[in-house]
Amino acid sequence: MSTLNEREKSFENKYANDQHLQFKVEARCAKLVGLWAAKQMDLGDESTCLSYAKEVVESNLEEPGFDDVIRKVKADFENKKIEISEHIIREEVKKSLIEAKRQVMEEEKLEIYYDHYKET
Repeated sequence: MSTLNEREKSFENKYANDQHLQFKVEARCAKLVGLWAAKQMDLGDESTCLSYAKEVVESNLEEPGFDDVIRKVKADFENKKIEISEHIIREEVKKSLIEAKRQVMEEEKLEIYYDHYKET
């Protein structure tokens, strides 16, 4: 019985970890899209661009997927009279998602290495 409980707990931990990683990847992707959009809108200094990217990340919490991010960025482009199509924004989301996965996985490897190193 103990083995079954351990196995169940292991699956629960894996699911929780997978969900945590997915959240980090989506947030990172939205941030990268926000930074790209800030550059397209020529928002200025790094602080202003990061602030805008944070708004984009927050907009991603409205619904699953990236449609909320695309709507926000598209509306902001339109308000600034910048002609970038929704197709281009969607392509940027795809590229950013790949980069976000790479970055998060690299960070996770470093965290695992650090945790292992700390214990030895």
